[in-house]
Amino acid sequence: MVEPTVLIADDDAQIRELLTLYIQKEGFKVATAADGAETIVKVQQVNPSLVILDLMMPVLDGLEACRQIRKFSRVPIIMLTALGDDEERIIGLDTGADDYIAKPFNPREVVARVKAVLRRLPDALPESKDVLRFPELEINLGEYTASVSGQEVALTAKEMELLWHLASHPGRVFSRDQLLESIWGYTYCGDTRTVDTHIKRIRQKIGAQDNTPWDIKTVWGVGYKFEVKQ
Repeated sequence: MVEPTVLIADDDAQIRELLTLYIQKEGFKVATAADGAETIVKVQQVNPSLVILDLMMPVLDGLEACRQIRKFSRVPIIMLTALGDDEERIIGLDTGADDYIAKPFNPREVVARVKAVLRRLPDALPESKDVLRFPELEINLGEYTASVSGQEVALTAKEMELLWHLASHPGRVFSRDQLLESIWGYTYCGDTRTVDTHIKRIRQKIGAQDNTPWDIKTVWGVGYKFEVKQ
């Protein structure tokens, strides 16, 4: 089995060295980049399994680098943001980042997040159980693709995993905390807005409406469920 490669993109050399040390100790390969433009080139050259992307970088900042990467790759992206920078964190998720870690961080937490994402890569999933089909909707977790009426919809890795989790349990209601634990593999210290932001984007992308044969329903005061209409 080929060792996954993690691309660490941060203009702070000490952070790059620290994360490299911890991530390599877990048996992963590591590539690094010092600015946003170099990050885009490295993603194309190295084809990493995951990118750790700092928000504030020279040449191109993390948000713009994320936008450019999403034009050609669905590689999972964990964004590093300043502590309490809620607005930029939400913008990062809207741009296509799959997760975020606030600075200052514990490097062991970063490693745990990396492992949680890599465990969900499609090649680790049994091929016979990775496709869900509903009227006008197909979700293929093996290829990390979703299509509505035969047209592919561009979802980020976390959007795909969240849609799959809900759709594989039609009619079952999940609280926001349960979804955080199941999809992200940890709790966000009560920040359930992450789930709401992802649900909103999924609804917009798959065009869930009153006239579609399925929907992601909000169960007020509880959470969300995937509903197949009669």
